[in-house]
Amino acid sequence: MKKLLVLFIVIFLIQSCGSKRIIYNNKVDQPAKTKKVKKTKSKSKKTKSISFVSPRINSTEDYVNYYSNIAMDEMIQYKIPASITLAQGILESGAGKGRLAVQANNHFGIKCHDWTGKKIFHDDDEAQECFRKYDNPEFSYRDHSIFLATRGRYSFLFKLDIDNYKQWARGLKKAGYATDPKYPQKLIDLIERYELYKYDNKVLKKKNKTYRVKKGDTLFSIAKKFNMSIDYLRDLNKISGNEISVGEIILIIK
Repeated sequence: MKKLLVLFIVIFLIQSCGSKRIIYNNKVDQPAKTKKVKKTKSKSKKTKSISFVSPRINSTEDYVNYYSNIAMDEMIQYKIPASITLAQGILESGAGKGRLAVQANNHFGIKCHDWTGKKIFHDDDEAQECFRKYDNPEFSYRDHSIFLATRGRYSFLFKLDIDNYKQWARGLKKAGYATDPKYPQKLIDLIERYELYKYDNKVLKKKNKTYRVKKGDTLFSIAKKFNMSIDYLRDLNKISGNEISVGEIILIIK
């Protein structure tokens, strides 16, 4: 009987030690639950900074081809001859290769004056003068138009014929745009060498036509007939003097 009692106690103890449950205060101890953390994707968008890429300018012709549309648009909006704008751009910027053009997108040599934007310092009439700096050359073209259109000393230019580039070139010098006494002729030479006047004609929708010289015609009478200046008629036909021949074909703009 004692043996049975001992055996019963041993079996009971074995079963109790084999249990994996640990009881404290009548409760089953369970591993702590971990909270699930939701992963949220960042909604912030990366913004790409857009910087101006300079056009490939290898020659003055490249410069004219690239900037002529901008100059014509400025002519439409501000009544400044595209030929004058282009000639000034070529001369002042070295056809886009000068320091002010390359480092500051300043194609017209406009100094700071009352400017509150970015600046660059460059030797000109005096050492380290302040010049305007632009993010894009198109801003330089627009600022050039505004500069001429809003300053009183240039107001008389807008009373000149918009297709008379010679008067405009001389007027700019008279108004004090540049100190170089040869400035007007330099602009005129550029306009005639690269035929920049054709962009004025394009804006004004003028087309080149021809006229056959008749007996009794002179350059003066032909210019008067077609409402052109005799100088412009000479320039258009590359005529240095006044000699024309009966039957000769003369280029005109009508």
